[in-house]
Amino acid sequence: MTTNSHLLDRREAVKALLEERGDLLVVTGLGSSSYDVFDAGESPANFYLWGAMGGAAMIGLGLALAQPRRPVAVITGDGEQLIGIGSLLTIAAKKPGNLAIIVLDNGHFGETGMQMSHSGLGSRLEVIAGGAGFHSVSDIADFEGIAALRRKLQNFDGPHFARIRISTAHVARALPPRDGVFLKNRFRGHLGLPVN
Repeated sequence: MTTNSHLLDRREAVKALLEERGDLLVVTGLGSSSYDVFDAGESPANFYLWGAMGGAAMIGLGLALAQPRRPVAVITGDGEQLIGIGSLLTIAAKKPGNLAIIVLDNGHFGETGMQMSHSGLGSRLEVIAGGAGFHSVSDIADFEGIAALRRKLQNFDGPHFARIRISTAHVARALPPRDGVFLKNRFRGHLGLPVN
């Protein structure tokens, strides 16, 4: 397998995206996107998903609707988003202005052995999102595009969809907390909600 090293390094892309994040709430897909967000800076405003393949975008939608004054970003991989592809239709129909779906796309299923994903075989998630009804769609392959997306995260005129083209180069794991009850309670506490 080639590493397509001309594409963005996933860790550097996520770090650049989350610079000066302000009050941004972040939901991660399982696996590598969780490691990337954790490595960019641990925060109680991060909600890491473990074992919820395909559910990140819908959790982000629920959070965006429940917290309309807070910007929400879902940061996930192409494999996880492909499994939850129908969520793009619901998000586009609900039109939450404070939600961004950000897909780190290396064209592979990283969590199951780097088999080629549908996006690696030619499917274009940004085209699918546009067809679903997202009016703000980006296909990002450089840090200028990351900077432009970072500004969009705070402007409440979404929903936004962004595909970030990343390299398949191996990156060491950076494991965030994996205790689901702890993560739920920490996140609820950050939002000022009762913790039980």
